[in-house]
Amino acid sequence: MNRSSLLTLRGITKSFPAVLANDHIDLDIYGGEIHALLGENGAGKSTLMKILYGFYRADAGEILVNGKPAQIHSPHDARGHRIGMVFQDFILIPALTVAENIALFLPDLPFILDHTAIVKRIEEISERYSLQVKPGAPVWQLSIGERQKVELLKLLLADAKILILDEPTRSLAPHETAGLFQVLANLRWDGYAVTVITHKIKEVLECADRITVMRRGKIAGTLPGAEATESGLVSLMFGKTIAESPQRRGETPPAEGGIPFLELKGVSTQPEGSGTWLKEINLTVRSGEIVGIAGVSGNGQRELGDVVLGIEKCSRGTKYLEAQDATRWSVAQVRNSGTAFIPEDPLGMAAFPWLSVQENMAMANTSMYARQGGLSMDWDAVRSDLQASLKRLGFNIPPFYVPLTTLSGGNIQRMILAREMAHHPKLIVAFYPTRGLDVQSAVAAREVLLASRDSGAGILLISEDLDELFALSDRLVVMLRGEIVATSAPQDITIKEVGYLMTGAKGECAESG
Repeated sequence: MNRSSLLTLRGITKSFPAVLANDHIDLDIYGGEIHALLGENGAGKSTLMKILYGFYRADAGEILVNGKPAQIHSPHDARGHRIGMVFQDFILIPALTVAENIALFLPDLPFILDHTAIVKRIEEISERYSLQVKPGAPVWQLSIGERQKVELLKLLLADAKILILDEPTRSLAPHETAGLFQVLANLRWDGYAVTVITHKIKEVLECADRITVMRRGKIAGTLPGAEATESGLVSLMFGKTIAESPQRRGETPPAEGGIPFLELKGVSTQPEGSGTWLKEINLTVRSGEIVGIAGVSGNGQRELGDVVLGIEKCSRGTKYLEAQDATRWSVAQVRNSGTAFIPEDPLGMAAFPWLSVQENMAMANTSMYARQGGLSMDWDAVRSDLQASLKRLGFNIPPFYVPLTTLSGGNIQRMILAREMAHHPKLIVAFYPTRGLDVQSAVAAREVLLASRDSGAGILLISEDLDELFALSDRLVVMLRGEIVATSAPQDITIKEVGYLMTGAKGECAESG
């Protein structure tokens, strides 16, 4: 390639305890293209981008910006080199307006804010790149897709030229994803360098001009998007062919005679602040079925899961677990009844970061492994159960003695999945169980959910991956603003219709029916 790169990485190496995350990485990022970075969990993608954005310092190697060596020791340094990054979890202040959030990020923020000038700049950039949001709207009122637009506007108004997006379609409905790809295409035409980190291979094939695949901390290959295929990318990621994600197993829904493991009757929660509350939820999950919950993040899915687990209390209505009134049960009572929990944020919600992998396994059920009245632990039993569960899932993770916080996000999710599935639960509440997992691990996790369903477990599956929901669910429930707005068998509704129901959009949904 004759053109010069905006950003050049040469020999980048980074190690953590027991892990070589990046092993002499060479990478070029060019203006005027969308460059996708793929790889299995622990392949080193996020570490590499965090080095580029100044969160980590490389142990060895060199970074060049426009052909000149650059020292990037902090995000401030990165922004000084016109590098910007949109993280999976947005960095916005909900109580402030769009304009105020953007103003706080500007490098040339004046002592006295010229609100009119800021709004004018936002409107100009919004119009140019189809990033329309209301500058005066409080961020807490915005949808996930709109918040992502605010994050991009922050970077553009701060004069970033190299844009890194980490899993940008994770929480978007299908039509919002299509809109984002058009935005990225517009940025590419104006010479921006766009790097996208994602696990969604089909989306990479749709939007990327060039694709780099990482495996075990090294570059496995780089190829033009026009020459890439799904099977070829998977082979580069894993060095072998991976089975397809599970397809629907027949069109017959589970028998109505299945035992109702979970019943919610008229359940509502108390409004708190600006959050979402549940309104008159009626829902049943029976043995031998997967009930999928679709919705754009922030529309009550988390609150629904929290009510089932006992984290959040019902203000009205009744919750039953195996026909027992569990409305006032504690989290411990719910868990001891045979309910497993796969969280959306494994490290923050279901783990102890500074304990080892095996200690985290034991903490989930200390009474099972405690010996001598709690004075000792049967670590052999802990390791045996964890190894057996990992084997069933087809997962490999680093040594059991390393602190959990040293693992990649995908490996933490693997460990939590193995722990929660180790004792064959009756009811599984799964929040985005394959989020952050590579193709191989995601396929294994889905197969385990299907096998659990087939062996009689009831599963409440909350996911933003509509392909996953359609492939796994026996019934689909769509949530919007804390209410159930639709319930359907997957074969009786389309992904496009669900996408519009999720966002409350009109018109096209009706036309597609």
